[in-house]
Amino acid sequence: QVQLAESGGGLVHAGGSLRLSCAASGSISHYNMAWYRQASGNQREWVATIRWAGSTNYADSAKGRFTISKDNAKNTVALQMNSLNPEDTAVYYCNAKSRFSTYEAWGQGTQVTVSS
Repeated sequence: QVQLAESGGGLVHAGGSLRLSCAASGSISHYNMAWYRQASGNQREWVATIRWAGSTNYADSAKGRFTISKDNAKNTVALQMNSLNPEDTAVYYCNAKSRFSTYEAWGQGTQVTVSS
């Protein structure tokens, strides 16, 4: 079991960048890791995934602007967000899904606000 804690959110102008970090309480080597976001009044949507072996996938809204990465030695996952626009404003959540079971964990989220 792992606990997740997001950090790095904040206020940024349109066109700017932010780097979010997700710190896990234990090894993430056997987890598929992902970032989701939830704008006010909207449903939570998937943003990006990095699987346990390192392959990545992105939502169309993130492709070309966002990069997901991980550091297994530090038990951290990052989301580099460039060319931000107001539509990216949301609470961003880190998610872990076990490679070997149905176990799933969520962080409490970090607020990202992009001003126009």
